[in-house]
Amino acid sequence: MIALGVILLVVGFLTGISILWTIGIVLLVIGAVLWIMGSAGHAVAGRRHYW
Repeated sequence: MIALGVILLVVGFLTGISILWTIGIVLLVIGAVLWIMGSAGHAVAGRRHYW
């Protein structure tokens, strides 16, 4: 999810499409939150670790 967010940010920046930029930021933030929760030991979506 983090990688997809970064890809969308880059594509949105290069093409000037603002919706891709916005979706990229949202996916990047959600991916970072899930990664932090998984590394802190919380079960995320029934999994012990989230990669």
